[in-house]
Amino acid sequence: MIERYTLPEMGHLWSLENEWQTILNVEMAACDAMAELGEIPAEAAKNIRAKAKFDVKRIGEIEAVTHHDIIAFLTNVAENVGDDSKYIHKGLTSSDVKDTAICLMMKESADIILDDLRKFREVLLRRAAEFRHTPCIGRTHGIHAEPMTFGLKLALWSAEIDRDIERVEHAKKIVAVGKLSGAVGTYSNIDPRIEAMVCQKLGLTPVPLATQVIQRDRHAEYMTTLAIVASTLEKIATEIRNLQRTDIREAEEFFSPGQKGSSAMPHKRNPINCERVAGMARLVRGNALAALEDITLWHERDISHSSVERVILPDSTINVDYCTRKLTNIVDKLLVYPEAMLHNMERTGGLIYSQRLMLAVVEKGVLREDAYKWVQRNAMKRWLQGEDFCANIKRDPDIKKYLTDEEIDECFNYKHFLRNVDMILERFGI
Repeated sequence: MIERYTLPEMGHLWSLENEWQTILNVEMAACDAMAELGEIPAEAAKNIRAKAKFDVKRIGEIEAVTHHDIIAFLTNVAENVGDDSKYIHKGLTSSDVKDTAICLMMKESADIILDDLRKFREVLLRRAAEFRHTPCIGRTHGIHAEPMTFGLKLALWSAEIDRDIERVEHAKKIVAVGKLSGAVGTYSNIDPRIEAMVCQKLGLTPVPLATQVIQRDRHAEYMTTLAIVASTLEKIATEIRNLQRTDIREAEEFFSPGQKGSSAMPHKRNPINCERVAGMARLVRGNALAALEDITLWHERDISHSSVERVILPDSTINVDYCTRKLTNIVDKLLVYPEAMLHNMERTGGLIYSQRLMLAVVEKGVLREDAYKWVQRNAMKRWLQGEDFCANIKRDPDIKKYLTDEEIDECFNYKHFLRNVDMILERFGI
């Protein structure tokens, strides 16, 4: 059976039904403002509020003739409102209501994503506290470096999610704007106060200046922010995928009862969900590039951006919403194997303590270059011939001049590397 995923909040947000309702809300708010300023009868505004409605199917039928979606929408609304419909869209252009509605929808999508990210951060911090003292090897270039803890790895991810939250909050502010200023932004047929009143009612900020459209650098900033968030999610998913590799296997995705990993190999436990997150992140980054291309429009407006946005805005927000929720569940149920972490730490036969050995010799007054050379020549014997690193260090004539066997043994204690873990995690309130 194929697994199905539903995202009712974000999915509904970008539905045609909700988009037209949001546009209608802008139109009705404009009518209310005009009535308040005495530009249209108050009774007309009240009647519009009571009767204004639309039918998505009917809009499609009209658009098949007009080839203009906003005109089709207004025609359908007028069919329901009657004579007072003559006040709807008074002094406005299509982009006034469409751009304002899209910005409102982007703002609402940002709120959903912010909620997702905050919940993910909570899970990361909880699991970071759980594994705060669980030793594991740190890797640089994919090669064993020095000991750390698994809790630090999780806390590092939470710190990046914190920065993503800040980025989305800023991007939300950038797109939470509106404009009702007419065909080229000069308020030629509408009182500027109406724009201010409508935006205040909708929780938006009027743009200082627009052409026929709100400038698309705002949309591009939102989209590139989503691309960064998606890249953070991919980074975390990729690390989990690497840790699940058979030759590492320090952590792995939860494998539910009855789950199958391969049609051919019954033994398989694959990181399919992390792979899915990693793959979907590529789509968001590609969409961000399309948003950057949308910044350049002809003169005061063309519609080359419109067809692009109909795809990239719902696609990317639904994508990030889904992937954040998916990865939150992955980390929440992540299977962690501390014994494997300790086993892997010991696989190099103590090479991970080379820096501490070198510094111990330096502290005795030896030049760093000499100490490095003495430790490295013994490390290479371990790498290339599989010799006992610790035993060779104890036999090295240069090192023996400065370190006793007891001092050498003390250098091979991983707990030394973890002495500041609590201090670091206190920065996260853990």
